[in-house]
Amino acid sequence: MTNMLNFEQARAELFSLLKQKSVFHGEFKLASGGTSNYYVDCKLTTFDPKCAWLVGQVVHHVIRQEEAARQTRIDSIGGLTMGSDPIALATGMFSVFAKDPQPFQTFSVRKTQKSHGQGKLIEGSFRPEDTVVIIDDVVTRGESTIAAINAVTQAGAKIAFIVALVDRQEGGRDRIEQLGYSVLPVFRRDELLGKQP
Repeated sequence: MTNMLNFEQARAELFSLLKQKSVFHGEFKLASGGTSNYYVDCKLTTFDPKCAWLVGQVVHHVIRQEEAARQTRIDSIGGLTMGSDPIALATGMFSVFAKDPQPFQTFSVRKTQKSHGQGKLIEGSFRPEDTVVIIDDVVTRGESTIAAINAVTQAGAKIAFIVALVDRQEGGRDRIEQLGYSVLPVFRRDELLGKQP
């Protein structure tokens, strides 16, 4: 069963499914405004229940490992809707399955502030005093990650580090790290387009 895989097995299976379901070749316009001869549509993987379970296990491991190395405690995880949403929720659910003493809470940053109700920009289980991990599905130039960073820091929370499912290795990671935040990619472009991890 998938939930019996160890981290390396889960990562390898997720890598295979991501390549199969989410990597396309051709001519594509990117959200960043640039063009590319390949496109990574992570949502075809992260919204697939089987894949989401693997995403949750792998990202959970990455976060807990870094959390231990930094000797800190992560309260909640999330990022800019909608790329981060299924990743954060899958990771939070796996955190419950893993019987973590304090499972990860999850949140979602809106692209624009809600105009009714409580007028929220950040939805879900988020508190200003939290220490958080910002999640993104694909980092290209880093704009969506930086938007989430800005929203969370303006709300008063502390960011421990960033986790990206895929780093396209096009400068976004460097831009984010220049702001003082470490970026931990699960996969990189050269893996997805080249050799096995």
